[in-house]
Amino acid sequence: MKIRTPKTLDDLLIKKKYNILEVGGGNHPDKRAHVVVDKYVEDNTHRSGDLKVLKNQQFLQADGEHLPFKDKEFDYVICRHVLEHVDDPIQFVKEQARVAKMGYMETPSLLGEYLAPKQSHRWLIQDIDNKLVLYDKEVINFKPWMDFGEVFLYYLPKISIGFKILERTHANILTVNYEWQDEIEILVNPEDPYYLNYFIKPWDEDMCDKFITRRSYGKEIIATMAAAFDIMRTVAKSKLIKNSH
Repeated sequence: MKIRTPKTLDDLLIKKKYNILEVGGGNHPDKRAHVVVDKYVEDNTHRSGDLKVLKNQQFLQADGEHLPFKDKEFDYVICRHVLEHVDDPIQFVKEQARVAKMGYMETPSLLGEYLAPKQSHRWLIQDIDNKLVLYDKEVINFKPWMDFGEVFLYYLPKISIGFKILERTHANILTVNYEWQDEIEILVNPEDPYYLNYFIKPWDEDMCDKFITRRSYGKEIIATMAAAFDIMRTVAKSKLIKNSH
């Protein structure tokens, strides 16, 4: 079941003593992972660069739908921007819940996919009522006409503090940030209009309220200040690490 919507990767409930697996580390594996698996070694079709493995990480080539590990072998599993690519998403998430006690799943949100569509992404994904709801792009005839990925994935995160604050105060606008324990609730191509309408109809105010946190003016100021402080802390930490090298 879903337990939280983390604001950033630094916000995950990971303890130092945890044994951590990453599924699909690709060209940017998480430094906390002890074991990293990836289905593709030389094929970069599903990632933006060559496969990378950090020092002291064990790498295994493996299919995420059939992981070569014992039940609950890991305390935590990280999986970022992989689910939208897979053939069998139900089997994929079941395997992660089998080999780990808890974990973090991150994917593009429905809005994120519209702004930065990728041909390698088979699935549209939205967190609805703490469930990962997936629709095959072909099933709903998904046809984006413009790719704004350069703006929202690279340019604004690099130059705009305001955008960084937005990412932290409304963490699930462009991505689905899904921290779970025990199991991952998932629906694939549900026919129920309750779910389908979010994917095929324009969002009204009630639909927006489903995914965007509505706060009082005072709480919005507090959230903004907390986000700004987190950005300053992150920048200071990165500079310290850079200077130490």
